[in-house]
Amino acid sequence: MDFQYLFDITKYIAFGAGVTVLVFIVTLVFSVPFGIFCALGKLSRFRILHGLLGIYTWVFRGTPLLLQLFFTYYGLPMITNGAVKFSPLMAAFVTFIINYAAYFTEIFRAGIQSIGKGQYEAAKALGMRPRLTMQRIILPQAVKLILPPMGNEAINLIKDTALCSVITVTEMLRNANRVMSRDFNVGALVIAACLYLLLTFVVIQVFRKLEKHFAYYQIK
Repeated sequence: MDFQYLFDITKYIAFGAGVTVLVFIVTLVFSVPFGIFCALGKLSRFRILHGLLGIYTWVFRGTPLLLQLFFTYYGLPMITNGAVKFSPLMAAFVTFIINYAAYFTEIFRAGIQSIGKGQYEAAKALGMRPRLTMQRIILPQAVKLILPPMGNEAINLIKDTALCSVITVTEMLRNANRVMSRDFNVGALVIAACLYLLLTFVVIQVFRKLEKHFAYYQIK
């Protein structure tokens, strides 16, 4: 075996892993708060807002992420005559944030609705305002319930970043495919698979620690 060759292609593929991690982090940083905001909107009494958010989650959960990537990168410039045009990486950011926020919206909504009405009534009896009730009582308990599905979505996000290659983002799978096409060596795909497994392992461990941290919130 040519260890220098293995080192070189691993380094090249790992550079793409850096882009994969970047897309993962940016998506989580922006989609989670956006999802919380949308979830609270769906739980509000404003019917118009509730309806608009319902259409949003229906569209972005009901259409393939790959199609959304194509639309953001190729479709928007056509529709706007070039007025709206993203770089490949920015198109990936925008699409992933909006797509995953739709899933997080439903996860947060379900988590908040699972908290019994008695929690709200007890807080009201203590004179707590609705905003403070949500911040200090409801959300901490909801977080404990939503962490498992959030962890699953985070793992899916790691794997979905491979779709960025279709809009020429130089992420991990694209680099591995380049090596395989150039050298006719399937080992590049094996290296990419190992890196994906490593990233998902890290994500799993992080969410396990978070679940232990919030374990003291017990729903009665």
